[in-house]
Amino acid sequence: MTPTSSPENDPTAVDSDLGTQSGPVTPAEGTQPLPADIAELSYEAARDQLVEVVRRLESGQGGLEDSIGLWERGEMLARRCQQWLDGARERLDEAVAARRSDGADQG
Repeated sequence: MTPTSSPENDPTAVDSDLGTQSGPVTPAEGTQPLPADIAELSYEAARDQLVEVVRRLESGQGGLEDSIGLWERGEMLARRCQQWLDGARERLDEAVAARRSDGADQG
């Protein structure tokens, strides 16, 4: 991180409260393990870092190697976000199924 950058503007920065979320929603497991710094991110932290990666890529200021590294990190961040969304979807599906079975038992 450069002296003028801040953690919230650096897509490689790791928040001190990684992995904390309110509520019991958990990410779905992926097929390929993510690096620890990404695997520990909350949905919001991964999304914010992904937005910053996209912004930096769109600015076109970096060289080819930097752009490739950012792209790869962006792919992993997008996968982390998808894991969280998939986990939330599973939880919603379970809640709907439980509600339907409770309704069927009473009807």
